Order: sequence, then C-alpha cells, then structure tokens
Amino acid sequence: MTPPHEKLVARLEQAGVLTRYWREAFTGIERHRFLPDRIITPDGEVVDRDTDPRRWLASAYDDLPIVTQVDEGNEDGSAPPISSASKPSVVADMLRRLDASPGMRVLEVGTGTGYNAALLSHRLGEEDVVTIEVDADLAERARERLLGVGLCTLVITGDGTQGWPARAPFDRVISTVAVRRVPYHWVAQTRPGGRILTPWGTALHNGVLADLHVGPHGTAHGRFTGDVAFMWVRDQRVTGRTLKAHVPPKVRESTLTRTRLHPHEPLGDFGASFAIGLHMPTVLKRIEFEQDRGRRFTVHLVDPGTGSWASWHVDHGSRRSGYQVRQHGPRSLFTELESAYAWWRREGRPEHTRFGLTVSAERQSVWLDHESRVIGSMP
Repeated sequence: MTPPHEKLVARLEQAGVLTRYWREAFTGIERHRFLPDRIITPDGEVVDRDTDPRRWLASAYDDLPIVTQVDEGNEDGSAPPISSASKPSVVADMLRRLDASPGMRVLEVGTGTGYNAALLSHRLGEEDVVTIEVDADLAERARERLLGVGLCTLVITGDGTQGWPARAPFDRVISTVAVRRVPYHWVAQTRPGGRILTPWGTALHNGVLADLHVGPHGTAHGRFTGDVAFMWVRDQRVTGRTLKAHVPPKVRESTLTRTRLHPHEPLGDFGASFAIGLHMPTVLKRIEFEQDRGRRFTVHLVDPGTGSWASWHVDHGSRRSGYQVRQHGPRSLFTELESAYAWWRREGRPEHTRFGLTVSAERQSVWLDHESRVIGSMP
C-alpha cells in the first residue's frame, strides 16, 4: 500500500505546484510528524489522534489547512484560530516561488509546526536555515519535531518582524504569517539581489503574496501574486472581540442613505476587494447574517482609529428600492468604498497582479503597473 505522504506528493505533482526540485523534500518529510494530537479541520471538527487515529492520519494528508492553535479568553466562549498548518499545495507553491537553492541562507518567519522549516532544511541544509516563532510553546514543540526527524535547524523564540541579524545577510526571507507592512528589518537583513516572499494584505483584504526583490540601495520592490490567506502576525491580528466592540448598536446617531450597489459587486470580486483595501487599508469588515442566511445580512465597515463605521443592510426583497446604509463618524466609510470601487472600474478592473509594492526605510508604497503610479503609502 502506498504511504499517505507519497499519495499527497503525487497529488501535488499532478496539480502542478510541486516541482521536481522539491519532490525529494516532500517525500522525505512526513507531514503528520509535525501535527499535534488534536487538530481542527476547516469545517470546525476536532479530530483526536488517540480516539480516531485513522481519521487523524487521513486529515493530516488532505490538501487542506489544519488549525493547530486557537485564541483564549473570549467571553462568549468562541476561540478564533491563531495558528495553523497551511495547505500542502500552498506550502509547495510558496517554496517554488521562493526559488532557493543549496548554498543560500534562508530566514523563515513563523515556524508554526516546523513542517516548512523541515522541508527547507532537508533541501538546503539545516545549517543554512533559521526559523523564528513568537509563541514560546510552539517554538519548543517545533524544535522537538525537527529533532525527531533528525534535523538540528536553529529555531529562535522571538519576534520575527525583527528578523535575526546574528545570521544575516540572508539570500531569502519567507514568511508564513501575513503582514500589512513589510518589516524593514527583513529588507536590511537581505543581501542585494535576494528575495522576500510574504503573505500581505490590508485590514479589508488578506489574500495575496508580495514577491519582493532587494536592490543595492536598501529598498525592495516587486508585484503581488498568489491567492492565499494566512494568519496575521500577532501584533497586527484583529481579534473577534475587537470587531464586536466596534460594530455599532442599533440606536446611535448616523446618516441614512440607500444604494443599489450589492456587496457582492465590490467585495465578492477578488480584484475589486483587493483594490478597495488599498484605498482603505485600516478599515475592517464584518458580515452579520440573519436567520435566512444569504438573503438578509449586514456588512459592517469599521475604522477603529477614528471610531467611524458604516452598516450596509441587504434584504433580498429590497433589490428594487435599494439597500439601506447608515454611516457614523468623521469618515464616511461607505462613500469611500463606493469611490474606490468606481476608481477600480475606471482603471479597467485591474487584477491584483498589476499592483506592486516598494519598501524603503521611510515608507511602504503601493502602485499600479509601475512605481510612478502610487496608489497609497504609509510611513
């Protein structure tokens, strides 16, 4: 019988994300050795290795993300995920894009289970891989798992946004946590000609990869690619409590208007949602469904920094008369969203791959097509 990890390798090859270059590493490193005994599947089911070992092993080799750690302390008993094992196809695709080869020194930010660090170490050599994890417990478990497969990879417990200057300069930096601003430490610790690959997003849209090339003058630039969503780096993570605290109560001073724009148009389209997020990078969204899920719901837009919010209520029966919008605060968030969506349409509905990012010590700038067309920047 074919081992489950070899079946996964075959599926990844068939999907075109696993190259011959990385095949040996994926064959030699078994994913299940890096997973905890209790995992949570994407549909929220808890699978325990002790009580259901066959289901646990099958889940370990599905091409699906697996939640490995949840948040604590929510008053309502809910526990949003804060750490996970990424889909194997995403892992393979990111390693392919990283374009690393033996002799290169690699910094990984976000050790998590240690699986990705093991793949890197197997292919490039453990002496050339450094991995950083902010959570001390996760870091210690990753060390144990790496040693369990015979790898002495250096696992640092610390803030990955600071990099690791003791081993710099690096040829490659790969992050497995999403950021809204690429830490300049990563640029400063990468040698000219090196690359940085990281999930990147805005408060409104988390779902792309920034593929950056480091130049000779202390800057990095490149385009966005991919279609992925990762956990946020811890100090940029928005908790469920934060969102609920800013969702407006039903009775509060606000302006009332109506719109014929359905949320699916600006927020259901990947390219539109990404572009709108570039114009409104600090704005969060939350969708609150009523009992007849899908027919009646409210989209909440929130800017915690100013206390501004907008509630966009959709009732299927109101399509002809328009949907109710309430806005409050110094920013008219729905009006800003409409304006950003109109801009995206005027520009010819550009895909996210036409946008790029430039990172310097002073600021981070997002542009369309070329660096002279700056969409927005932040210090």
